[in-house]
Amino acid sequence: MLGGISIWQLLIVLVIVALIFGTKKLRGIGGDLGGAVKGFKKAIDTDESKKEGEEVTNAKVETEKETADSK
Repeated sequence: MLGGISIWQLLIVLVIVALIFGTKKLRGIGGDLGGAVKGFKKAIDTDESKKEGEEVTNAKVETEKETADSK
């Protein structure tokens, strides 16, 4: 396979990385990365729910304006 990475090459790289950094440090990096991803997802969900809340509020205001205009 020219230009591709085989499973054996990937395993060798992973073993070398584990030897260089140590499993404790890799576990810490993984935990930090997981926490960052979790925080990012939470921020996106919060932002989306905030936008949805604004859309509902805007729709209510428009409905109230239409009701006031028809009177």
